[in-house]
Amino acid sequence: MWTGTSGWAYPHWREVFYPKGLASKDYLRFYASQFRTTEINYTFYHLARRETFRKWSAQVPEGFQFAVKAHRSITHVKRLLDVQEVWSEFVGSAEGLGGKLGPVLLQFPPSFRCDFGAIRDFLAGPLGGDLGSLRLAFEFRHASWFQERVAELLKDHGAAMVIADSSRYPQAPLQATASFVYLRFHGPGALFSSSYGEPELRLWAGRIRGWLGEGLDVYAYFNNDAHGCAVQNARRLHELVGE
Repeated sequence: MWTGTSGWAYPHWREVFYPKGLASKDYLRFYASQFRTTEINYTFYHLARRETFRKWSAQVPEGFQFAVKAHRSITHVKRLLDVQEVWSEFVGSAEGLGGKLGPVLLQFPPSFRCDFGAIRDFLAGPLGGDLGSLRLAFEFRHASWFQERVAELLKDHGAAMVIADSSRYPQAPLQATASFVYLRFHGPGALFSSSYGEPELRLWAGRIRGWLGEGLDVYAYFNNDAHGCAVQNARRLHELVGE
């Protein structure tokens, strides 16, 4: 079970999560003393260098895992088409995390409707049809993707269909398409700025225990960073799963 937040470099977490006086350069080190995983949002906007990934890796203990969000040129601009070069650059740099590299998240825009050929060719093309040890998680934000042939394609490649909870985007079916389940929580009310209540967290904790009982790894990230909701919800969910 890997529970954390979508990012860590939030100034508004000062004195909510980060101790007063803690320098921002020490945020990740402190975060890693509280959680075992985080999503890297920075990589969605910037093609980070391999050295940057190495620096992040050096700030966290062994056993920590980073989920890395794919660059937007792959998911939003080119939408999986003709991405061999940028994908190779992105993955090559991310491998600077070494054994701390967790899943790679591909988050698509709501305007991206199901394009079966694009995802099929991507999985067979840049990846050569073999993910190796790389764990891919696809977050679709249009309901047209939630169909059996897409799920079967992901299963064939050991890739996960992200199950995202939010008030705005449709939720994928509660089924595993890989050896791991990838959950994202964007907020039950106002997007990114609302907190999950105890009943909602208990419901998800029960589902997670079920997946863990099947021998699946579960990654759960809270993206409702406003007011420190993500930190509070991630901690509570982890507690509930362990009850």
